[in-house]
Amino acid sequence: MSKPTIGIIGGSGLYNMAELADREERYLTTPFGDPSGPYVLGTLRGKRVAFLPRHGVGHCISPSELNFRANIFGFKMLGVERILSASAVGSLKEDYKPLEIVIPDQFIDRTAGRISTFFGNGIVVHVGFSHPVCRDLAIVAADSVLRVGGKVHRNGIYVNMEGPQFSTLAESRLYRQWGGDVIGMTNLQEAKLAREAEICYTTLALITDYDCWHPDHDSVTVDLIITNLNQNSLTAQRAIADAVERIAPVRTCACKDALATAIITQPEYIPEQVKKDLAPIIGKYIK
Repeated sequence: MSKPTIGIIGGSGLYNMAELADREERYLTTPFGDPSGPYVLGTLRGKRVAFLPRHGVGHCISPSELNFRANIFGFKMLGVERILSASAVGSLKEDYKPLEIVIPDQFIDRTAGRISTFFGNGIVVHVGFSHPVCRDLAIVAADSVLRVGGKVHRNGIYVNMEGPQFSTLAESRLYRQWGGDVIGMTNLQEAKLAREAEICYTTLALITDYDCWHPDHDSVTVDLIITNLNQNSLTAQRAIADAVERIAPVRTCACKDALATAIITQPEYIPEQVKKDLAPIIGKYIK
């Protein structure tokens, strides 16, 4: 069968794609360690895709423990060119309601100590990241949410907190003052690494609650989140399947050439082992 060119990352509540046919599990080891679990390769709406549950089978990996580099590098090894991600978020705005979906186009980083790059160890690379998601893919995703009957908010600021605890009331109020729209724990590192890997990336942020700033949600509970996630994940599955079906076969966005002018280190100074390890990413630029 042909290689999958579309990757799907399932977040909390989205551990499977019901329509995925011709399934096979693919275990990979990367230079950065093992991904969250096996990639499930299959056919979705006539296209080959690779699905990965972000938190592993049974949701056993916390946001701070995720091996983001291995997850994204594994998609690159498989031949994936676009990633559709889904994740649970809290809303920081009154009119962004639970069970609705946001397609963020900006991030604020509140994480601590997470590794968000493939580079270093003898190679210096600075990719452009002013627009951290693929605009073309985000448009397709937002349109698909509408097509399956969901309520979508186009664009927005995603505050990426560390977790695993939820926000304090002071933090939640601060993020609202900053102009944040939703808050979650996972998507920024994926977006950064996807850009370095020249993979288009967008995310469906599934609103489960109002975070603790809201007087009716001052005590966010896992039970509340799971209940809303189960409802939202059905919409997300339908929207992702619709998006996969409508994604154009050829990319015309800048994501595909993100490294073209980003590699600073002269090729002869890059260690041979680094060249070998990063060949799936830098091979077309550095021999």
